[in-house]
Amino acid sequence: MTDVKLSICIPTYNRADYLRTALENLAKADFSFAHEIVISDNASTDNTTEVVQHYVAQGLPITYLRMPENMGAGPNLTNAIQHASGDYMVYQGDDDLLILPKVADVVTYLDANPDVSACHAPWYLYDEVADRDNGKFYRVDDDVKFACQDYGGVFEFIVNRHIFPEIAIYRMSSVRSSFVPRHFCFWPFSYLAHFLDQGAVAFLREPFYRSVTVSRIAPEREQAGFNDAMTAWDMYRGGLEYFLHFAIRRGAMPDTEEARTLYSRTCQIFTALRMAIAIRFWVARHDYIRAYELYTRMAVAGFADHPEVADLRGRLPVLVGLQTLADRVNAVPDIERLIFSDAQDVGELTNTLHELGLSDRITVAGNADADDPSLIAKTAVLVSSDAKAAEYAARGYDAHFIFQESEMTRAILI
Repeated sequence: MTDVKLSICIPTYNRADYLRTALENLAKADFSFAHEIVISDNASTDNTTEVVQHYVAQGLPITYLRMPENMGAGPNLTNAIQHASGDYMVYQGDDDLLILPKVADVVTYLDANPDVSACHAPWYLYDEVADRDNGKFYRVDDDVKFACQDYGGVFEFIVNRHIFPEIAIYRMSSVRSSFVPRHFCFWPFSYLAHFLDQGAVAFLREPFYRSVTVSRIAPEREQAGFNDAMTAWDMYRGGLEYFLHFAIRRGAMPDTEEARTLYSRTCQIFTALRMAIAIRFWVARHDYIRAYELYTRMAVAGFADHPEVADLRGRLPVLVGLQTLADRVNAVPDIERLIFSDAQDVGELTNTLHELGLSDRITVAGNADADDPSLIAKTAVLVSSDAKAAEYAARGYDAHFIFQESEMTRAILI
């Protein structure tokens, strides 16, 4: 080891403006210990190199590594870690910010607790435009330390409090055997098992990290973490099961049939509650088909009446049916018009359909008494009955593109 106490590892790719903000913040560091900033650049094509060189010239202790080509996010972080020399390591997103005095406090904690391999903390959701912290991603009431291989205590802690151990300062002696590729299991739970296998792990109450949810550079951008919240529920379950595998193999938790049933139910409940959050995000995107799929899984888990979905259930059949219809007609390039046989005023319906993804090339119309021969071949029709379907077929509309309402909603069970 060198005399570097802390390595701040920042993988980056084509986000020079964000990286500049992160480095401007790190330039304010007034640590009592030596630190380094290890930047791994995944072959950026913007002015990332110039930004880094500017701060190197200012005297920041930067090690700048540039990949010959974009190797992917995982290898880019690994490259930074492999070059890190500190006693401790922290990962920083290139668009996020460290709270420097709190980082120093965590280093002090690690110095005073040499048995701790990883020191976790919640993080702030930070609105950079308003310069405001909008709460923490999770909460810890008091600093807590779990002894090496106390898998039962940690498992109970993370599932009961919905702890996501993504942000931590790690003891470097444990990092390289813990940060290993995992593809089907949520990496924070998997890595937590690795660090707990080698030493104690701590969860501190005060955050040392700000995840920038609203950026001055691009206020409307979608935060990358939202995608995890919308799609990673099975990865979450995989990570918990991976953690339990370590616990059982180490003899720290029982491996009886009764215990395995309890573990499975606990993981199911944890996953279902994360699905409730995912449903909220999918509804915000007007994607009710995905929201419905998640609802079915929540219902099986016993959460059909969860507050996140209770108010939605009554609207789901209609909205899923309309989105299904939009998907069907979008898939046929020849269709340019969609008729609702039982509707006269389609203004609000048109707006809803376009929110649900109906292509802009397709116009929406109400019941057509007079048929325009030039449009009949380019028209799809939604009807409410067999009689209506037969009527439109007799008027020359292609039966392939006459959809019944029951076809759109038959597979929706609430």
